[in-house]
Amino acid sequence: MEERRNDRPLLVVLVALTTVTGCLDAVCYLGLGRVFTANMTGNVVILGFSAAGAPGFSIVRPLIALAGFALGTLSGGRLALVMAGRPRAQWVSGALTAESLLIAVAALVVAVTDGSGGHQGAIAVLATAMGIRNATVRRLAVPDMSTTVLTTILTGLIAESSPAGGTNPRAGRRIGAVVALAGGAAGGGWLVLHRGLVLPLLVAACTVAAIALAHALWVFLRRVQHS
Repeated sequence: MEERRNDRPLLVVLVALTTVTGCLDAVCYLGLGRVFTANMTGNVVILGFSAAGAPGFSIVRPLIALAGFALGTLSGGRLALVMAGRPRAQWVSGALTAESLLIAVAALVVAVTDGSGGHQGAIAVLATAMGIRNATVRRLAVPDMSTTVLTTILTGLIAESSPAGGTNPRAGRRIGAVVALAGGAAGGGWLVLHRGLVLPLLVAACTVAAIALAHALWVFLRRVQHS
């Protein structure tokens, strides 16, 4: 799987996926019960709060998210091995298709069930989707584009800035990642508060599907152009 770290279309894909992460974080934290499906650091902290007896926090939900994430990460790693030697576009498209389908399944689970049982099922499915995403993005190894967490990106943005004596490397993508996550969280939060849980999940699923299609189409057109 050939890597092109300066592939601008891939950067656009990753920024768009970061926006989806913000939307899903809003659904999970605001609607599914103070849990994350992409940010496992947050879930470990929530487990600590729960163990301390803090009100409003659950031990079960973050454990479900951690288990689903582990399953998704394992699946994403296996997918990368299966797709080894094939064009990178096929691998990325396969991972994005799987993510889109899983988010759609989570929307269906929320729509047809009621109460904590359905929410826990949705958490498991969404965490699996995010595990696949993280495993895929890790293999792509595009600098400062994790699509799910910002701590390292913010550290680089500030520590390597002009006031810190740096040269502002990759400042554009770093700022883009921050804006994308915040924008996705704001949009997802508004949908959760005003339209419920199903709609933002469907929006996220359709967005990932559109990203997969656009990426595959761009790769196809580029091949036609160079043939």
